[in-house]
Amino acid sequence: MLQAFLDKVKQRRAQVGVVGLGYVGLPLAIEFVKAGFPVLGLDVDAEKIRKLESSDTYIQHIPSSVLQEVNASGRFQATSDFSRSISCDAVIICVPTPLDHHREPDLSFVVATAETLGPFLQRGQLFSLESTTYPGTSDEVLQPVLEEKSGMEAGKDFFLAYSPEREDPNNLHYTTSTIPKVVGGHDNQSLRAAQALYDAIVCRTVPVSSMAVAEATKLMENIFRSVNIALVNELKMVFQTMGIDIWEVIAAAKTKPFGFMPFYPGPGLGGHCIPIDPFYLTWKAREFDIPTRFIELAGEINTRMPYHVVQQTMEIMNDNGIALKGSRLLLAGLAYKKNVDDIRESPALKLWRLFEDKGARVAYHDPFVPVVPKLREYPEYIGRTSVEMDSLNRYDAIVVCTDHDDVDYQRLVDSGRIVIDTRNTVPTGPNVYRC
Repeated sequence: MLQAFLDKVKQRRAQVGVVGLGYVGLPLAIEFVKAGFPVLGLDVDAEKIRKLESSDTYIQHIPSSVLQEVNASGRFQATSDFSRSISCDAVIICVPTPLDHHREPDLSFVVATAETLGPFLQRGQLFSLESTTYPGTSDEVLQPVLEEKSGMEAGKDFFLAYSPEREDPNNLHYTTSTIPKVVGGHDNQSLRAAQALYDAIVCRTVPVSSMAVAEATKLMENIFRSVNIALVNELKMVFQTMGIDIWEVIAAAKTKPFGFMPFYPGPGLGGHCIPIDPFYLTWKAREFDIPTRFIELAGEINTRMPYHVVQQTMEIMNDNGIALKGSRLLLAGLAYKKNVDDIRESPALKLWRLFEDKGARVAYHDPFVPVVPKLREYPEYIGRTSVEMDSLNRYDAIVVCTDHDDVDYQRLVDSGRIVIDTRNTVPTGPNVYRC
């Protein structure tokens, strides 16, 4: 069974199914097509399927020209018919793993995917989960569902693996194919099958002893970032009260060639990873009666940052004789990070709601987000459109939430409006306040 799979991979005859064609799944599918594999993209969103068939991109950093090349290859098809997974030799699951309203893991997308695919599972198929989750998910959640729905056994009838995604949208230095890929298998044969498949599209695979180790690796990577960002956010608030510029401190500290790694403060955390992943581990750790105070404290600090920005904005506006209630505010940037169109978990959305709760009227400008897309949270903003920056004098204050390159920040300074800069990206001016 293993040799047959390896031969198909080597000969590029293995059909790869990618479930979930978002920021993780679509780049992965494209890499497999480029490597010569036939690829079946699976997604419940019929609009995504329509766009893909028309080479109409819905992810800003993946241009339509790339989709045209993929479609022209004749090796890519997209569908909402999950029964077609029966023809796949490998199925890679890239579905969301959000938190619920109680900040506990929501694995409903993983479970629903396994329940849908299970009846079509074929002997000799490889199933690989890439969605970020807590250690044990592949063994304790995914495997039992696949086995129950298929009547087959992992390691005996099909291969099972976990390989965490490491996507960084619009990173010009590292892409899907140039980032080493951690791989853990249910058993040695599953590991060999998954490693062979991923070796065909990435620079290097990093095999580990189990799926749980691979799951833990992803969490460790993002918890590391969360804790360090929380530290620098806390230092920002401390230094601010002392009249010390945190950005100048960081610039000086990073000249040390060893023992220091720069992290930067901001208005809060965004994206699908750092604001969410740490809570997957804190939830799982409770099963073992182990407190995770360090991780939870970091989460608390990062979660409170939008409230800090609102408080600072109120004080700055008051000092300038303007009340926040009844004022007009412009949020410069809605995406969670620069030069992308991804607004998942963006702190700008939280700021928007907090400012409106205080009585302000809020608009936004973001060249990467012309229209607010469908969101799991903040449904009141769906469909709102980005305003132009040709009439800045209509706003009492401008809050810079995202440091996109494609924004004329000098224009903000020249407007004379109050500018609250949370990203240290606006040129110095008498009306500019670092927050």
